[in-house]
Amino acid sequence: MTGRIGRAAGVCGALGVLWWATARLAWAGVGCADWDCLAPALGALLAISLVMLAGAAYVLERVDVRPARRAALVAAGAAVAFWAAGKLLPSVPYTAAQAVGAAAVFAGAGAVAAFVTGPGLALRWRVLVALVLAGVPCGVFAVLWFGLGG
Repeated sequence: MTGRIGRAAGVCGALGVLWWATARLAWAGVGCADWDCLAPALGALLAISLVMLAGAAYVLERVDVRPARRAALVAAGAAVAFWAAGKLLPSVPYTAAQAVGAAAVFAGAGAVAAFVTGPGLALRWRVLVALVLAGVPCGVFAVLWFGLGG
C-alpha cells in the first residue's frame, strides 16, 4: 500500500507543478486586469485542469494505481479541499515557493486518493476521509467569515 501511495503522490506532485506552470502561462497570456478578461482566463484554467485530470488518470494507470479514473477524481476533490485550506495561509510572492506549494497540494491529494481507492480498505475509512475532505472547505469558510484566521 505504501508503494501505491508513494507512486500516486509522486505522479500527482509532478502534475501539480505542470498545472501551476501552465496556469501561470495561461493567466499571463490573457494579460489584462479587467473584468472582461475574467471569463477567458477562468475558461483557460478550467481547460487546463480538465486536461490535467485526464492526464492524471492516464499516468496513474501506467504506474499501477488502479482504479486510475476514480483515483484521479478523488485526487481532484482532495486538491480542492487542500487548496481551500491553503487560503488560510499568507500568500507567498516567490514563484519557487508557489511551485513547491502546488507540488505539495497535488502530492498530498494523490496520496489521499491512493489510500481511499486502495484495495481492501474498509468503508468506514472511505466515509471518514470523504467527510473530512468535505468539511475542510466549510471550516475554512467559517474561519475566514468569522475572522479567526488572524
